Amino acid sequence: MSAGVRPLEPPGDGSRADVRPLAVGVDVVDVGRLARVLARRGAALTERVFTPAEREGCGGDVRRLAARFAAKEAAAKALGTGIGPVAWRDVEAAPTRGAPHLVLRGAARTIALERGLDRWELSLAHDPTHAVAVVVAAGNGDPR
Repeated sequence: MSAGVRPLEPPGDGSRADVRPLAVGVDVVDVGRLARVLARRGAALTERVFTPAEREGCGGDVRRLAARFAAKEAAAKALGTGIGPVAWRDVEAAPTRGAPHLVLRGAARTIALERGLDRWELSLAHDPTHAVAVVVAAGNGDPR
């Protein structure tokens, strides 16, 4: 099984607990570094990495973009793949009025379903210098 995706071990009491897949990913982004990269590479990179909803929801605020960048990395880590097999826009940190949530498409969705991961939680935070994302994925134990 890939790093970052391991089934929970049953309890040591001999019972036959319902074991389900669980995965966690975390990532921290340097806001200033991302700002410099985006300034140097321009709109083409922003459009390649962020979905239209993410770009619109962040309104050009690099701290918010950095948090969404971290979410993409954290989700790819939880999937056990990293970015590469999963494209940047396969993972969307959807803007909402409440807590942000992940939307998986393409390869990210396919891999998640294959691994039985069907529930995703996302937490984002940022300050002027750093952004962080934590992703927790859980499953029903039924890989498809």
